[in-house]
Amino acid sequence: MALSEHLQQKLNKKYAPSAMVDITYKGNDISFKTDAEGNPILLFIGRRDQNGTVKGERYARRFKRDEQGLLIKDHWELKGKAT
Repeated sequence: MALSEHLQQKLNKKYAPSAMVDITYKGNDISFKTDAEGNPILLFIGRRDQNGTVKGERYARRFKRDEQGLLIKDHWELKGKAT
């Protein structure tokens, strides 16, 4: 499943650095972990269980930077089931 354009816009925002953020989006529970700069890098989409973990799909974000550290490209990659 590819991420929707609207969800990607939400994930392009900056959040608290090195944090786990929990939100709800279109009936799905979403949790994501941010890096030291506040960019979401690990994403879980599905349903939250009694323990607070999300069961569903897991995505990882990849950044491609040039020698000066400027962002060239970034994309979300489906990694499989989140259990």
